[in-house]
Amino acid sequence: MPSTKTIMSKHPLTQSNQWDEPEEDFVRPLSKAEMDALRQKDPKKFMSINGWVVVSSQIVLTLIIGTLCYFFGNATERSMYTYSAFVGGLIGFLPSALFLARLEVAKRSAISSPGGYLTAVVSGEFLKILATVLLFIAFALKQPDLKWIPLLVTYFLTLKCYLVVWVLR
Repeated sequence: MPSTKTIMSKHPLTQSNQWDEPEEDFVRPLSKAEMDALRQKDPKKFMSINGWVVVSSQIVLTLIIGTLCYFFGNATERSMYTYSAFVGGLIGFLPSALFLARLEVAKRSAISSPGGYLTAVVSGEFLKILATVLLFIAFALKQPDLKWIPLLVTYFLTLKCYLVVWVLR
């Protein structure tokens, strides 16, 4: 018969956990010359996305979907489908443009600090969410005959432009 000590040492819950003892990980910060060498070695990894390219792609996508709704919609409600698609695109790209404008103002500000830029990002995102909600409410109240399927499809696809531009970079 095995002893209690032998049984406990073989039990998986009583074994020493490898996470209990912290390892000494040393991370050395790179110098400017080393970072420049990394950027030159693989510049695609360090390429940033211009936000105005995303907004431009959202506008182009809105125009494409609006045109498709015009040509493939039934003749009696063609204009309302097209209008609804344009409204969905507007609700998608206008708040994004407001957010980018807020960031541009923060970049050009005389008081440019990391905390100030972070404040601009947070307030810009709040402005973006508020504008989106207000646009949805305003168009729903002012235009009760909107067609919600083309509106929401266009809105959803304009939001996916962020992913498409990121993948294509």
